[in-house]
Amino acid sequence: MSGSSAPRRDVDSVASALADALPTLYRALDRRVARDFPHPKPPEGHLHLLRYVAEHEGATVREAAGALLMKPNNVSALVTRLTEQGLLERRQDSTDKRVARLHPTPLARHRLGKVRALQVSHLTEALLSLTEGEMDALGSAIGALGSLRHRLHPGVH
Repeated sequence: MSGSSAPRRDVDSVASALADALPTLYRALDRRVARDFPHPKPPEGHLHLLRYVAEHEGATVREAAGALLMKPNNVSALVTRLTEQGLLERRQDSTDKRVARLHPTPLARHRLGKVRALQVSHLTEALLSLTEGEMDALGSAIGALGSLRHRLHPGVH
């Protein structure tokens, strides 16, 4: 395995543990946020698109689809739903009238902020229950997880 001097069995063991742990962590956090969110929580696909557009204001459907590893027609359908819900706006590009640029509405920004605050709150509560050694290990792993994310999906920073 290029870039790693770890024995293959160790790498396989870590990969298996991550494949088991990450979805479970994600679902547990998602359920807690959904329980405490004061509105019907948007499906995760909607949140991913809203987050992307909030971070890349003026992106096109095609750009969002590439970044989110989705088909443009699926993103376009999501954009239509989110526009109908008052969470996204399509604005005509100033130089090419055939292109629509996506922008989050103030309502979307507000709800994204609430979801993020709930995520951070629940994670903070859980992290406070860990030992100092466990916290140190997680802190050390953050950079490695970022590198791993980049290797799995190079277009995301």
